[in-house]
Amino acid sequence: MDKIDRMRAFALVAQNASFTQAAERLGKSARLVSKYVADLEEALGVQLLNRTTRSVVLTDAGATYLAMCEPLLDGFDEMEEVIRRTQKSLSGVIRVSAPTGFGASRLAPSLAEFGLKHPEVEIDLSLSDRRVSIVEEGFDLAVRIGPMRDSALKVRQLGKMPLIVCASPAYLERQGQPETPRALTAHECILHGGLREPNSWTFKLDGEDVAVPIAGRFHANAPAASAQLARAGAGIARCPAYTISEALRSGALVELFAENRVTPYVVAALFPQNRRLTTRVRALIDHLAQDPDIGNAGE
Repeated sequence: MDKIDRMRAFALVAQNASFTQAAERLGKSARLVSKYVADLEEALGVQLLNRTTRSVVLTDAGATYLAMCEPLLDGFDEMEEVIRRTQKSLSGVIRVSAPTGFGASRLAPSLAEFGLKHPEVEIDLSLSDRRVSIVEEGFDLAVRIGPMRDSALKVRQLGKMPLIVCASPAYLERQGQPETPRALTAHECILHGGLREPNSWTFKLDGEDVAVPIAGRFHANAPAASAQLARAGAGIARCPAYTISEALRSGALVELFAENRVTPYVVAALFPQNRRLTTRVRALIDHLAQDPDIGNAGE
């Protein structure tokens, strides 16, 4: 049995905390994966995993071995891919996670363009508005918008995303246009339930970031829904620019307080720190950084 196979089986079991999930990713039976790991432990003379009927947990020795074997496996994959590239174009699977709205409207077309350039690459795009665990869920990279708080991941900035306060002409005609951000307290605002502080919006006032309390009857957990509610006249919304750019151009929505915008959110690619990027993933990140619909997503 090849030592690389044993190492790869162990790493996947450890990363997924499951023999079953590791077996699915390897395309082998859970019984065979268990044998691979047992043979590796026997060869090393040390227990790498504590197994119970409900969980699989790394031992101290297992954690050390995992930290050392992951870069070796990534390096081996990279070596094979580099050799293959001398004969043909990029190949292999890239698993990408992204927010639902941005992923569907901006990222998917960019991935399609990348796929046309590299027909041997397979793209597995997973859209979700929850913050996925890149390592545990087996993603190669995630595209995210907003503050980048996960210190366990490397970050490459792809662009910036302004947050725009907007309302429909019909709403403003009915309720009047607020003259300052502080006047929002008297207006119907659309709340974003996915934020840590959904009941306040921050504005740049007199050179400082000031939080203004807001309230309203409508709550939404996705930016695209907030944009549609605002377009229908339900209230004033604060949306990432990509969700309302066309509506602003057509006049269906009107921006409020453009001079009081806060620092834009970051659009970024995130990937594990302890993994050497494969050539295909690195090529995809370079492609996204150069795509104006991603890098200038607020335009």
